Amino acid sequence: MPIYELRTYTVTVGKMADVVDLYKTQGWPALAKHPAKLVGYFTGDIGAINQLVHLWKFDDDADRRAFWAALFGDADFMAFAKQLRPLLQSQENKLMMAAPWGPSP
Repeated sequence: MPIYELRTYTVTVGKMADVVDLYKTQGWPALAKHPAKLVGYFTGDIGAINQLVHLWKFDDDADRRAFWAALFGDADFMAFAKQLRPLLQSQENKLMMAAPWGPSP
């Protein structure tokens, strides 16, 4: 059964443009080298406007762990992460399973 990982990064106020630029120029190119597990990235328009939310879909927990291990072993991704971390205030991760009714990503 697939599992989903919802990651919410709270960005330092006033730094969202820097985060977006960093993802465009370094983060996304590094992520694109790895298996496509990303459902989507989202930013807030009203409410929590200083949050970057991303949803990932994995076959199971072993798939999830293998993906993150490979990503954290990638020098390009880690160079990006080193620049991203000072722009973040917090990170929250949630592991979820799709409900047994209705659509799922």
